[in-house]
Amino acid sequence: MAVSSTPMDLTRAAHVGISASDLGASIAFCKALTGREPGVADETMHSVPFGGSQGPPVAKPRYATVDLDDIGIDLIRFQEPLGERTNGAANRPGSMHPRFKADDFDAVHQSMKEAGRNFLGADHTLLAGEVTPDEALGTRVAYFNDPDGTGLEIVRTEGGSSN
Repeated sequence: MAVSSTPMDLTRAAHVGISASDLGASIAFCKALTGREPGVADETMHSVPFGGSQGPPVAKPRYATVDLDDIGIDLIRFQEPLGERTNGAANRPGSMHPRFKADDFDAVHQSMKEAGRNFLGADHTLLAGEVTPDEALGTRVAYFNDPDGTGLEIVRTEGGSSN
């Protein structure tokens, strides 16, 4: 079947869903990053139609939702069917990394290190010759993982693109 090139006009995000092996640990991690309590915490769904909508014939997830200023984060623990960890790495197709904007990058980065968060490498500021378009020059980034290995990013919102 040919894929249409007609735009679907999906221009606003509602949430990002992140599968978790331990819902409590993922909630605690998300609360530590965002300072936000889940609006929905430890809800359970038992639904054949819902499961079918995600692929498995039956799904029994527990989930929590943390609302940020511009998007929600759904943390989902599938009790049935159990899944295997993806061990996603940045260079693996299908891996992802939600980006968090930091108004004071240095303070956030330092606080995260003091809290024992391990970064995947040193933070980096994009320089001329490394990136196009030029609007991205000066963007500062650092990457880290959640408890299940999902890639996450913080980005400086001043002096560079933060999209």
